[in-house]
Amino acid sequence: MNLDVFTLSALVDEFMDVLVGGRVQDSINVDETGLGLEIYANRQRRYLYMSADHQQPRVHLVPDKLRRGLTRPKQIGLLFRRAVEGGIVTHISQPAWERIMHIDVQGPEGAVTIVIEPMERRSNILLLDANGIILDCMRRVGPEENRVRVSLPNYEYTPPPPQTGKLDPAKLTLESLIGIFAHNDDPKRKTQQVLSSRLHGISPLLAKEIIHRAGAPSKASEADPEALFPVIQTILEPLTQREWQPGIAENERGVEAFSVYPLESIAGWHPVEMVSAALVAFYTAPVGEDAYNAGKEPVRAELIEAQKKIRARLESMRRSLKDDTELEALRQSGELILAYQYAVEPEQTELRAQYDMDAPERVIKLDPELTPVENAQRYFDKYNRAKRALEGVPQLIEENEAELQFLNQLETDLTLASNWPEIDEVQQTLQKKGYWRGKPRQKIAGGNQSAPLRHVTDDGYVIWIGRNSRQNEIVTFDKGGPQDLWLHARDVPGAHVIIKMDGRRIPEDVIERAAVLAAYFSANRGESSVIVDVTERRHVRKIKGGGPGMVTYRNEETRTVAPQPLADFE
Repeated sequence: MNLDVFTLSALVDEFMDVLVGGRVQDSINVDETGLGLEIYANRQRRYLYMSADHQQPRVHLVPDKLRRGLTRPKQIGLLFRRAVEGGIVTHISQPAWERIMHIDVQGPEGAVTIVIEPMERRSNILLLDANGIILDCMRRVGPEENRVRVSLPNYEYTPPPPQTGKLDPAKLTLESLIGIFAHNDDPKRKTQQVLSSRLHGISPLLAKEIIHRAGAPSKASEADPEALFPVIQTILEPLTQREWQPGIAENERGVEAFSVYPLESIAGWHPVEMVSAALVAFYTAPVGEDAYNAGKEPVRAELIEAQKKIRARLESMRRSLKDDTELEALRQSGELILAYQYAVEPEQTELRAQYDMDAPERVIKLDPELTPVENAQRYFDKYNRAKRALEGVPQLIEENEAELQFLNQLETDLTLASNWPEIDEVQQTLQKKGYWRGKPRQKIAGGNQSAPLRHVTDDGYVIWIGRNSRQNEIVTFDKGGPQDLWLHARDVPGAHVIIKMDGRRIPEDVIERAAVLAAYFSANRGESSVIVDVTERRHVRKIKGGGPGMVTYRNEETRTVAPQPLADFE
């Protein structure tokens, strides 16, 4: 779920009504990527939360007083105290068709502008002076990362490049819509993709709503623009007139989506009073990973149940290997029947005999319709079948141990999950593997797949961090090259970490930093020290038949480090 253009426009209108003219009484660092403002306006205190989280950036009002979530404020947090606290909010705006918000403040040291860019993976919060020069920002982006848009103090703020090739939906005609679909030459392209890529403001969720109401096919090559056009007009007319209808889609799982127009494509949509209320309902809480604990619990319960089943299965198989008494009894019974065959009377139903002199007498059942030799052969057949079955047990044990290891990794994935898409990925994996009991659950509406973290050191070394099984697969085998360094906490589930080798020798302090991050994004993040293995990526191999991110490796060295969050290095 993303904060689209129309939702941001609705927020601008909401803030203009309740924040403009208000005094900023407090500014705080709410969490690692979020700032909060307490604004007194119209005789009421309002609490504004701004987040530059890469996965779920956002800006909205919250109903309760925000709390400081960091023991030490960030540099931008200190700057907000000096330049924003005590100031008056004078205006709030949004560049046309951009997911950007400007909050103008007449501060104690002069006019400043807070720029909020709630765009996934490129999110940022910047503070500009009256001349558009960056005073500071939540995420500093140097020229080595982005030559076009440098986001550093004392640099002029550069807005994102203008979007080209898109039409204004308020001026859309049937002819232009027909032309859009006529120019699509990709038979695999989805109708949703065509609408999102060629019309301003059409998010994936809005495109899905249009397609649902029009009953349009998913393939663009089969879509009928004449059927889509009146639906687009019906949905977009109130939006382009800034007639907002905020609401949320709520079901047994919780809030699955928010919008500023009625949703028919998702069951359970109902209106709410304010746009901010819709966002608060969706995000649950504006601070920390604990906000998602309630959403994790049903998934964790399924994980625990799956782990119990695998452990019970392993215990049974291991026990069968250790206890071969029953198997040997079959063989010994056959041998005793052969040894005493001439003493067996016709229609005799059992044979009593000792296999060893010191052993108790064994009672062996006989089929009176079979000869002694045939009875013996039956026992030998049972013995051979049971023996062959046991020969496959070691392989089954190995497969189930790998499955348990994968479930343990999923448990760590869930613990480290910091947003709904990451929780959803664990749930979907359980569902695909058949561990999800009850009614299958659908993916989060409009949700994007989570992405690995990318961290750039001051020296320009790029570090990739996977925070779940799927991300680990991407980090190791897509992001990582043979000469790159690969790191992982030893003997516990956790992140795969790659340090890109760009032709320079990777210094020890960079390896140490990557090891610290690998330790933090592991099941041992709560320990005071963690052993981390380091090897070249070329020594890492996928486990045959293993789940995503399951690997084996060799030629490793180790580092013993104390886990630290990524925020400590940004």
